[in-house]
Amino acid sequence: MNPPIDDGGGGAAFQALRGRRSHSKVSDEAPSRAELERYLAAMSSISDHSGLRPWRIIELRGDARQRLGAGLAAAAGGDEAKFLAKATRAPLVLAIVISPRPSRKVPLWEQEAVGSGVAHVLELLLHEDGWGAMWRTGPHTRDPRVAAALGVEDPEYLLGWLYVGGIRERDRKQKPRAPLDVSQHLTAL
Repeated sequence: MNPPIDDGGGGAAFQALRGRRSHSKVSDEAPSRAELERYLAAMSSISDHSGLRPWRIIELRGDARQRLGAGLAAAAGGDEAKFLAKATRAPLVLAIVISPRPSRKVPLWEQEAVGSGVAHVLELLLHEDGWGAMWRTGPHTRDPRVAAALGVEDPEYLLGWLYVGGIRERDRKQKPRAPLDVSQHLTAL
């Protein structure tokens, strides 16, 4: 578990958000399938207009991660070894898929926002349980060749993926991020 940040208070959710860090390099440990199921069960509380649940997660472990690398290489028309290395940099990759639902009330952008919320909260839960995670996207995220490599078919599309693994010992004590200049982001009418 990560140590709490002393910044004047706040409950557990506040502390989790303030303490979260991205981990681009992780160890070979990863949460189990049962742990993932527990995290995803918590997603029932994500804000979701009409309860459409327009998302799903693809779990990639072992050789399955190579499918992501091959799709990225095909999309980039580039060095397959480079993209295979990127796809296998963590023992677990969680692809976030938007599964649009027909709705007259809930536009596509709002359904995508739900999927984004799931990805972010999932990353927070992973962090709180001591796992390192990093959100990744890139110019090929919505390329049909990447989607095909992961079995994602229209109308679904990829939103991005989380690389997940153990936090390396040397990365456990990261300095806190600089405070946000709230005046740049909060206005009133």
